[in-house]
Amino acid sequence: MIKRLFDIVQQRSGQNPNDIMLAAKENGQWRTYSCKDVWDTSRKLAGGLSALGFLNQVLEPGKQEKIAIISPNRPEWIMTDIGVQLTGAVLTPIYPTISPSEIAYILNESEVQVLFVANADIYERFKDALADIPTLKNVYSFDEIAGVKNWKELTNKNLEPDEKIIAAIQPETLATIIYTSGTTGNPKGVMLTHNNIVSNVIDSMPAFTFAGVHTRALSFLPLNHIFERMVSYIYMQAGVSIYYAESMDTIGFNLKEVQPIVFTTVPRLLEKVYERIMNTGMELTGIKRALFFWALELGKQYDNVNHGSVFYRLQLWLANKIIFNKWREALGGNVKAIVVGSAACQERLARIFSAASIVIMEGYGLTETSPVVTVNRYESENRRIGTVGPLIPNVEIKMADDGEILVKGPNITIGYYKHPEETTEAMKDGWFHTGDIGQIVEGRFLKITDRKKEIFKTSGGKYVAPQALENKMKESPFIEQMMVVGADRKFVSALIIPNFVSLRKYLRDHNPDMTITDSNKDLIKQPEVTAQIQKQIDKYNVLFSHPEQIKKFALLADEWTIDTGELTPSLKLKRKVILQEYSKQIEQIYAD
Repeated sequence: MIKRLFDIVQQRSGQNPNDIMLAAKENGQWRTYSCKDVWDTSRKLAGGLSALGFLNQVLEPGKQEKIAIISPNRPEWIMTDIGVQLTGAVLTPIYPTISPSEIAYILNESEVQVLFVANADIYERFKDALADIPTLKNVYSFDEIAGVKNWKELTNKNLEPDEKIIAAIQPETLATIIYTSGTTGNPKGVMLTHNNIVSNVIDSMPAFTFAGVHTRALSFLPLNHIFERMVSYIYMQAGVSIYYAESMDTIGFNLKEVQPIVFTTVPRLLEKVYERIMNTGMELTGIKRALFFWALELGKQYDNVNHGSVFYRLQLWLANKIIFNKWREALGGNVKAIVVGSAACQERLARIFSAASIVIMEGYGLTETSPVVTVNRYESENRRIGTVGPLIPNVEIKMADDGEILVKGPNITIGYYKHPEETTEAMKDGWFHTGDIGQIVEGRFLKITDRKKEIFKTSGGKYVAPQALENKMKESPFIEQMMVVGADRKFVSALIIPNFVSLRKYLRDHNPDMTITDSNKDLIKQPEVTAQIQKQIDKYNVLFSHPEQIKKFALLADEWTIDTGELTPSLKLKRKVILQEYSKQIEQIYAD
């Protein structure tokens, strides 16, 4: 019976030792790791770590030693996760994209003893910050780095882990501390036990009925995030082989190589996939272009509950044969489902991809919930577009008087590390307060309407939910990113980053005599650009009440990214950062 996370890998190693569990590109070729390889290497790593002699192995929250990892997805990540678990220590994963000051804060607060880094780039970026961590005793790298110990120094000792420690590890034992990326302030360490994550794996597995032994998944969302990490254990439990994408830039190529049946993503990356498809369609001419947009319009009308007329279904079947089949080929040809989480997914995307026989399984959860609370199932009867699906087994929700979603279940965190006051605040009356606002549709499907802390009030006293506006407006092919502003202001406005590829294509088609600059900064000054964005705003504004409608906007030339600091590692807007960074533009909006 699976009670601890590492039990999953041990069981698979015993039942199917030679099956592929993990795979990654090494020197341009796929290298595979069998279930036995993963289990044996993890045990050797645990033995090597224990031989260092400073892991106190006291299995009580707050007393277990902490080991950190900074690495993109790769097989060594999972083997380190399992190996650390077997020592009784706690793994603290850290995003490679955070700042040196943030890593110093996390490593100091969690009192990390050992750090694993992936490569020279990561080590060089954080090397100076590591000098300020008094508890840090050893740094190991996965790649060879001059002057840095390699992790093979631990595995090559061929030492066995302490079986007494392994036997003492209970479902209630702390397995990991995950520092939330946070849109404001310092990150908080979320403590998750083996039972928190294992229960979520077991209770989420019925949603993966299409996944089976000898099928493949492509992994590219950061394993530092509980979403990808928990789903990885689902894959391993189900016998699905995990292939790691080389980078975000190679996802399209790796999809065609791996031909997975499933992958997880966040809405922002799904939007990027859709934009690439749209850009391809925009380049078509004649009958091919007409057929592309005919299929697209059919997709926008798709509903998995109301299947439409016989004529509509016939057209959709034909569209799948001649247009959407190319979409599926671009994703490897075998994709049955894309699991979407972390932020709200545009309804339009869910409809179009599902119409193309690529089921969008949008779900909902937080780091504190390990993470899944609800998820739309692969089977149509348990899926509703526009919602985040029904509850998984053994998890309860209820709505507070103000609409906030409250959650209870075995997946709920035991608290925030070293912040008992914040734990108490989040866990009032035995229910975890999510900070999200939602409602129940059809008696069982959860619909998220906004973040409680992001809802603001205009100076006229009207409440505005910015996410609803942003998600709808971003359905426009001309709007890449946007943030709605207007707290304590007389009207609602927005900062908008156009989709410059679509915009330039439109300008070339409709203004053949116009000189189109390659500079985004110069392009957003053109009146034709402002007019086109205004048309998009006018199109969607009518769907909202007058106080919610966007009255003015400022166009920006530079995309918001993780590296430039406007997005969290899970690609959510850092609203406070953006408000500060673009304060002059915002003031100009309200000064006019």
